[in-house]
Amino acid sequence: MPLSRMRWVWLARIIGVLLAAATLAACSTLKLAYNNLPELSYWWLDAYLDFDGAQTPRVRDDLAELLAWHRRHELPRLVELLRRAQALAPEDVTTKQTCEFADQIRERLLAVAVQAEGPGTGLALSLGEAQLQHLERKYARNDAEYRKEWLEGGPARWQEKRYERLLERNEDFYGRLEPAQREMLKQQVAQSAFDPHAFDAERRRRQQEVLGLLRRFQAERTPPAEARAAIHAYVLRVADPPPGPWRDRQQALQQEGCRNLAALHNRTSAAQREQAARRVRAYERDLRELFAEH
Repeated sequence: MPLSRMRWVWLARIIGVLLAAATLAACSTLKLAYNNLPELSYWWLDAYLDFDGAQTPRVRDDLAELLAWHRRHELPRLVELLRRAQALAPEDVTTKQTCEFADQIRERLLAVAVQAEGPGTGLALSLGEAQLQHLERKYARNDAEYRKEWLEGGPARWQEKRYERLLERNEDFYGRLEPAQREMLKQQVAQSAFDPHAFDAERRRRQQEVLGLLRRFQAERTPPAEARAAIHAYVLRVADPPPGPWRDRQQALQQEGCRNLAALHNRTSAAQREQAARRVRAYERDLRELFAEH
């Protein structure tokens, strides 16, 4: 289950989420999705904000510039991360190693979020009340979908959904898992600290925080520098929550994910590890080619 959804990281999240999603499919899909991110991102954002005629060209330009920046500055770093993952694939790994790798991925996503703050500020300050009401309705629809998918039916239902998603993700890298490996995955899900109700409560709280910030900007005609500082503070709170129950829960889930991934990897066969290494090599090759295109 991803750890975050619609945030102030609007433009940044598009890059991170679609790139991550593309890596779960064929490599050609990764390249196609990456090269088309500005257009895909525009329509995703428009569903939330219903851009007007003046905003549309600016948003399109901002997204194209963000992708160009990402291609120049971030793709080489992602290639290096994949190179390290490829070196780890044939060996047993520790929880610490997997957590270090996850931390590096989060650092790269945060870098994109910070880069997006400038255009994100301009967009936020241009929104009108009708667009904020449109965003509020979109949030409500998302909440209803989440409730139907994750909160109805009890723990057995959402545990099965999590298991299916994890199984698909792991088999994409390792190939078909053996019965004992599948059973391990089921046990990990059953014993997980993940609570969809807690996640839903935090998601809704952040939605209200976003709407509150936007309405304050509109009502107070907030200067751009002050608005950007508020956005930056929000981005950092999302990336590194303040002390409290949500931070404790997030840290526990992150540690759990690292521990579970290491345990499953260490139960894989040499053939499964080679399959994973081939997948990583293919992703590395595609990202190198994408970087070369700039």
